[in-house]
Order: sequence, then C-alpha cells, then structure tokens
Amino acid sequence: MKPLLTVRGLKTHFFTDDGVVRSVDGVDIIVHEGETVGIVGESGCGKSVTSMSIMRLIPSPPGKIVEGSIMFQDKDLVQLTEKEMRDIRGNDIAMIFQEPMTSLNPVYTIGDQISEAIRLHMGLKRKEAEQRAVELLRQVGIPRAEQIVHDYPHSLSGGMRQRVMIAMAMACNPKLLIADEPTTALDVTIQAQILDLMRKLKSERGTSILMITHDLGVVAEMCDRVIVMYGGKVVEEADVVTIFESPSHPYTKGLLQSIPSLESEKEWLESIPGSVPIPSEMPVGCKFAPRCQNAMERCHKEEPELYEVAFGHKSRCFLMA
Repeated sequence: MKPLLTVRGLKTHFFTDDGVVRSVDGVDIIVHEGETVGIVGESGCGKSVTSMSIMRLIPSPPGKIVEGSIMFQDKDLVQLTEKEMRDIRGNDIAMIFQEPMTSLNPVYTIGDQISEAIRLHMGLKRKEAEQRAVELLRQVGIPRAEQIVHDYPHSLSGGMRQRVMIAMAMACNPKLLIADEPTTALDVTIQAQILDLMRKLKSERGTSILMITHDLGVVAEMCDRVIVMYGGKVVEEADVVTIFESPSHPYTKGLLQSIPSLESEKEWLESIPGSVPIPSEMPVGCKFAPRCQNAMERCHKEEPELYEVAFGHKSRCFLMA
C-alpha cells in the first residue's frame, strides 16, 4: 500500500505566560491509501492537537508547529501558504469535528453550509450545489432531505447533526477523512449507525480515515492499525489485532485492563493509578513512569526510544529494548 499521509517528527507547542506547553512532542504517523488508523489515549495526550496540526488549524498565537513535516501525497502541508491550504481543506482532506453543535454555524441553513464547500471546490452553481447537498444528506441516511436542507442546526438531534457533519466532510470526495471523536455524546444506537455509515463511505469511495478516539470499542470495530499516545508522544503502534492480543507498553495494557468484560467476574474494574501529567509540567524521563508499576530508576531519568518489538509493532518502553 502507498502512503497517503506521512507525519514525521511533528512538534506542536503552545507559548503561554506560564511557559512552553509541548502538546505534541515528536509524533510520527503513516496513513496508507484505503486504511483506517486509530489514535487513542486519555484526554490531554495530544491526539486532537495532532489532528488540528495536520489540518493546519492550530490557533496562532499561542500555538505553533515548531518542527517536523506533514507530507500529504507529495506536498508538505507545513510549508504551504494559507491560501494553498484552503484549497486542500475540505477538498482533499476533510474533518469531522468532536461537537457538531459548535462546528455548525447556527445562523446558516444546513443546505447553505454543505453547499459552501461544493461551490468553492467543485465550481457548481447555487442550484446544482443544493441538489448535491440533498443527495449527500440522503446518502448519510437523513430522511426528508429536501426539507432538512432548509432547516437550521438547532432543529436537529445530536445524531442528525453528526450525519450532517459527515455529509459536509464527504461533499468533495476527500482522499483523507479525519474523525475527531465522531461518536462522543451520542447514545450507543446512534454511535453504531454513525460507524456503519463511515465504514460504508470508506468501502464505496476508498477514503482513508484517521480516527481520533478514547473509545477502544470503536478502535476494535473500525481500525486497521492503532497508535497509542501519551504525554504528546506515540508510546505504542501496531495492527489492531496485536494491540488487543499482545500489547507491550504498560500504558496500553492499563487501558485494555480498564475495559469491562462480559466474561469477567471481577467486582471492580482495573484502573491506572495517578493522572495524566499537565502538559506544561511533564516529568523527566519516560512520561508514563510516575504511573507505571514496572518503572525502574532509569525510567525516571531517560526518555525511551520507540523500539521495534516485532515487524510493524513498536513500543516506547525500556522493557522492549
């Protein structure tokens, strides 16, 4: 498979009054054509900042991509002008944001918001763009699409708004879809429908997906490969079966042990002690060492590399060295 997106050594820092916050601190990601890659981790690990960096949507100031490259096909997105980036956003790379109510403009109709990208990137006239918007709403399973296209976001349910976001993202047939927590705040029935819809769009159009989530159930269902992040760094990377059956990093093991199981008769769920470090106060050495039961003296002084455990399986842990 050919790489569609290659992120190398990405560092995104925020320069605040309290000092430099290293939200993303040297991240490597590869997404191949037609592949779904999941990025998982607790809140504050840097996964959403990584996705916003790829889209070049980091607010500046205070944020800035200080190092690294983001190669999309043969273009380094870091080096592009804002105008060149606007041509790619929504056209070649689209994003489904975490909260559709804050991402949709309350004063424009659903049809106007979907049509905007179609008219900008595909050069269609207003009437043609509206017809395309109706067709897209039908494709994402929205009933009465001809009427809904004239409605405003507040009149739709959370699940319907998320479908509208997917319709907007898929309007120009993007090569890469970035989904940032696409099922957060939706009930399980609607979650399943949204995931089925994304899977269908991927199989029909061959779209690559970068899925940002903290839900390991979504990862198991959707992803081909998984990247686990902690403290702004990748701590483990492997195919989805390996991550669930043979995790090597203590953090990944802790995440998997915290999932409730129907087979287990435990009264209490496992938990990872401590909490995610504040980005402005990262510990010296391994970022996970203060919470790790296997931590050695070396872990508190040195930062481990991303070691190759097996072919295609990497882990940032001295136990793997």
